[in-house]
Amino acid sequence: MQLKNFDMAEQLRDDEDIAEYLSQVLEEGDTDELIHALGHVAKAKGMTQVAKDSGLGRESLYKALRVGSKPQFSTVVKVLKALNFDLQAVAHKG
Repeated sequence: MQLKNFDMAEQLRDDEDIAEYLSQVLEEGDTDELIHALGHVAKAKGMTQVAKDSGLGRESLYKALRVGSKPQFSTVVKVLKALNFDLQAVAHKG
């Protein structure tokens, strides 16, 4: 029996799934994991469309979201906006 490779993008079926996933990654505070997560979300939404909507070339988008990349914050914001998501500051209670 051969197991199929797990693909996170296949688990991201709607905006609620994506929002929960990104929120968990942001809560952990790992920049590399956030970039990796954005790659999963972009794949789930369609890389070609995300590239077009963000104003980035498809190849540039892949480069920006690959493991180990260090994209500029402006690139991250462009990708989030293309995905129809925003970053938001929330005050901690306590």
